[in-house]
Amino acid sequence: MKALVCLITLLACNSVHAQQVLRFLSWQDYFDPAVIEGFQRSTGVRVEYQGFTTSEELIQAMQSGTTYDVIVPSHFMLKELVAGGKLAPLDTSRLVHYKQLDPWLLSMLAGQPAAKEHAVPYLWGSVGMVVNATLAQAAYGTPLPTSWSLLFEPPQVSRLFSCGVGLIDAPQEVASLMLNYKGRNPTVSSPRQIAKALQPLEPLMPKFAELNNWAYIDALAQGKLCLAMSWSGHALRAIERNSALSYVIPDEGAAMYIDTLAIPANAPNPELAYRFIDFLITPQNAIRNAQATHFYPPLPSDSPAMLQFAADYPLQVMNAKQRRASYLLESLSAAQKSALDSTWQKLRASSP
Repeated sequence: MKALVCLITLLACNSVHAQQVLRFLSWQDYFDPAVIEGFQRSTGVRVEYQGFTTSEELIQAMQSGTTYDVIVPSHFMLKELVAGGKLAPLDTSRLVHYKQLDPWLLSMLAGQPAAKEHAVPYLWGSVGMVVNATLAQAAYGTPLPTSWSLLFEPPQVSRLFSCGVGLIDAPQEVASLMLNYKGRNPTVSSPRQIAKALQPLEPLMPKFAELNNWAYIDALAQGKLCLAMSWSGHALRAIERNSALSYVIPDEGAAMYIDTLAIPANAPNPELAYRFIDFLITPQNAIRNAQATHFYPPLPSDSPAMLQFAADYPLQVMNAKQRRASYLLESLSAAQKSALDSTWQKLRASSP
């Protein structure tokens, strides 16, 4: 009996002092490790991080049976996640630093279905083109247009395959930009129209570089690609390594996205989740994460932190002209997304 009492006492003591764990599901390398370490030091909580490289991988992770406390879905995924009962409502009154977020970003997010009630901005960016003008000009033969036609018009993109052309493995971004280029709005397009919009890519897919949302950064930096669709942060990572590259917002505009912080409905530790989210959106940590990832911070453009950031990192700030030339990626219906995903799987199967 004495041994049993000692065992129970030991287990009780261990449970009291057991380290708390917060599970964080985020885009790959989408934070400054020092920020996560700072949270762990200040709270004693251990952060377990799992990365993903496509939106589909996030959905698969949440369906795997593993539970997470904080996830980072892009804004256009929130409609699907909320409809499926995957997200808990977010009480922003529990976030001390919520009022320091960019009102413009918050208003953009509020315009998306169910977004305002379930998520806050984390980092954001645009989808444009990375161009190695020297290589691309030599292959193209005539002056390069600053247009999505370089990727979406078969006669034009075919002139560039000799120097390497890449797409991102992101069906929503690709389809939206193609439809926008053709003057159509994805939100009012039927599932059949969305699938049909991608058909011009079918004969081109074997000639594009491998669909890999991480490897294409290295390929650009190493001069193996002369043109690629790219998220802005990835573009700046490549440009940092190869000064011959530039990030271009085409004449038809770029697509913008807001990556958010949200709490799953089955989060094991919602109290810790609120503490972690509030820690990430403090101006100091938002800036540090932006510096590490090359994406845009979620802070007001006239705030002291952003004014200094803009002076230090001018390429990581979207000016008013660029914002006017861009649009926020749309949230699709379940039927639209199903048609898009099915079509994209067929295209992906024919890529290298």
